[in-house]
Amino acid sequence: MYRDFPILGELSVKAAEAAECADDQDMFWEYHDLIWAQGAADVDSLKSYAAELGLDTATFDDCLDTGKTTAEVQNDSQDARTYGVGGTPAFFINGLLVSGAQPFSVFQQVIDAALEEAEASSAVPDVPRRTGG
Repeated sequence: MYRDFPILGELSVKAAEAAECADDQDMFWEYHDLIWAQGAADVDSLKSYAAELGLDTATFDDCLDTGKTTAEVQNDSQDARTYGVGGTPAFFINGLLVSGAQPFSVFQQVIDAALEEAEASSAVPDVPRRTGG
């Protein structure tokens, strides 16, 4: 699951809101990727990206101008802070925070440990069976 955590100031907040507006038209990832590729996050650029992707621009512009997604972005950001996230990227694996751009080996270690823990907790004890009469 992707959650918003704009940490680069007001323009990144507006970009997160715009991506959520694009999500209303099922184009979140396309819009997200375009923002990262283009780099500009002023309101005029954000609106032009919507047009470039073929979104309904009237709906998109209304969403962005009215702040329809502001609360969602704020809630995601507050949740992140509550759970100890201080930067991006941040990942949770079985409740364990993996912070920052980490090598595959870090994820592999955390996932393997979680799998071992799950296996151990689901193991059924060997119970002797009663035989004979």
